Parts: sequence; structure tokens; C-alpha cells
Amino acid sequence: MTWRPDYSAHAAFVAPARPSSALWRFLLGLFVAVIAYVALNEFYFQTIYAFVGPAATSLHGTLLQGATPQAMYLLLFSFATMAMAVGVTVRVVHRRNARSLLGAPERLWPSFRAVSLAMLALGAVLLILPPWDMGGDLTPNLPLGRWLLLLPLSLLAVLVQVSAEEIVFRGYVQQQLAARFNSPLVWMVLPSTLFALGHYLPAEAGENALMVALWAGVFGILMADLTARSGSLGPAIAVHLWNNVSAILIVSLPDDLSGLALYLAPFSMDDAAAMRTWLPVDFALMIVSWLAARLAIRR
Repeated sequence: MTWRPDYSAHAAFVAPARPSSALWRFLLGLFVAVIAYVALNEFYFQTIYAFVGPAATSLHGTLLQGATPQAMYLLLFSFATMAMAVGVTVRVVHRRNARSLLGAPERLWPSFRAVSLAMLALGAVLLILPPWDMGGDLTPNLPLGRWLLLLPLSLLAVLVQVSAEEIVFRGYVQQQLAARFNSPLVWMVLPSTLFALGHYLPAEAGENALMVALWAGVFGILMADLTARSGSLGPAIAVHLWNNVSAILIVSLPDDLSGLALYLAPFSMDDAAAMRTWLPVDFALMIVSWLAARLAIRR
């Protein structure tokens, strides 16, 4: 007897994409989405640069590092242009409602809530278990009072970022491929490969760039599984949200998007040895998070 995952809910998730599932239309959609994203993103940042005037040059340098709360908010909210671009694509190229990218509301919200509660419970358990550091002392970054004051807006900003990525990769790309191809090797692996390529950053991660990209690829496959299992983006958005809350708002690397973090890790992204030691732990946490999410949405 062979084990097969229960992906029966995936059929309803994919159904809105079936009337426009021709491969040429999908390729055209990708082209339109990229053009729309570049245009919207450029408009977003040029509007900001025009608003700040002479300070635009220094702001551009700050944005590259995400070293301040203001820079992080501008970066994270810029992901809304990604979701908007895909929304335009779905409307124009595929003639369907952009809300269909999320899955049915009756599946989306309950699964998002259930998985969020599971992630918070898992985080609480991990908080009380040793070890309590990352191989060294954590460095305070934002004062606690300011961090708490910013927290509601910070959570919203991270939610915008992760939702946009899930809408693109597990929403649009997974839906359109699954509407055309039955094999999970296509609709699960291909979007995850694209997701991994987007996280291949040799300039920042150095020797560990491939390992970081592999982490992103595996994460993408697990999020595709949760999406297919639940029939909505709710679980994937929830896992992605609380993973990024941990990495962006609680403990961040000192040289990478640290402007909203409460603490800084004792090593930077270009510290090959330390990163290589920590990444297996991160892989393990990812698997545990996926299992917890699967338990939360089982019926």
C-alpha cells in the first residue's frame, strides 16, 4: 500500500484557472506580470524619491541594506506592486477574478487562523527550549518600547510581503500549471524552482548562496503541499508570515534587512562558517513548522 497525499481540495483551488489554461496564455501572463511589476515598482520608488527630494540619494543606499525602520517599511510594502501586477495579469490575460488566486474565503481564513495559532504555539515551545542563542550573544537592535510601538505596522508590512510572494508562486504560477498539468512534479516543483532562483544571492550570501537557494526551494515545495492540501493560500501565508516575523522582526542578520529587528544575530550573512552551521537548524525548523501546519489543517 502506497501513501498518497490528500490533494482533493486542490481541484477547487485550481478550477478558476482551467478555462484559460493554455500554455501560451500562461507564458503571456508571465510576460505581462513581469512588465507590470517592473513598471509599478519603478513608479512606487520614483514617487518616493520625488517626495523626499535631495535626500533620495542617501535613501537609495539605505534601502539596499534595509538598515532602518523607514527603509524596511518602504521595501516590504513595495511587494504590494508584485501582487498588483499579478492581479492585472489575471484580469487582462486570463479573464478571471484576482481573488481566485487566494482560494475560497471559507477555506482561506479558517486555515490561516488555525495555522497561525499552531505557529505561535510552536514558537512559544521553541522559546523555552535550549539552546537560547545562535552560537553567541544576541545584540539588542531596536529599544523594546519602540519595537512594540512599531509592531502592528511591522506585522502588516511583513504580511504584505509574504502574501505577495504566495500570490505569485503558490497562487498564480501553481494554479495555472496545475490547470494544465496533473503531475505535482510540474505544478509543485517548477514554482518552487523559480522561488529558489529569486533567493539565489551570491553577492550577499557568498559561499552559502546555493544552500540558501536550496532552503527557499524546499520551503516552496512545502508551501505548495500545504496549498494543495488546504485548497487555499491560507496555510502557506501563515507559515511564511511567522517565519519572516522571526527572521525580520525578532532576530535578524546584522547586514541584511535588520531595520525592524528587536535583536541582531551574532554573525552576518557573509560569515560562511557560522551560516553553514545554522542553516541545518533552519532546515529542521522549517520541516517542523510544515508538520505543525499540516496537523492544524487536517480534517
